[in-house]
Amino acid sequence: MELVLIGLCSCTAVDVVSILRKKREPFTRLEVDADTERASEPPKVYTKIKLIYRVAGKVNRKSVEDAIRLSMEKYCSVEAMLKKTAEISFEIVME
Repeated sequence: MELVLIGLCSCTAVDVVSILRKKREPFTRLEVDADTERASEPPKVYTKIKLIYRVAGKVNRKSVEDAIRLSMEKYCSVEAMLKKTAEISFEIVME
């Protein structure tokens, strides 16, 4: 199950980096972590996933929010699969 979560973090990170580069936002680093909850009974699927984006650099917060929303709503296929069983949210930490 952890590999699925790694796939989600990687998928969305690639999308966000690509979008921020296209917007020419001067970020210097992006990290994505996840806090999760799983069902208590088998199959123990993820029921809640909170993605925490840590962004460094002189980047516009709204640009980061827009990039994350685009990834989650349009581009990230892993998120599209997981949202069928899990409530997915995100938090942005500007560093």
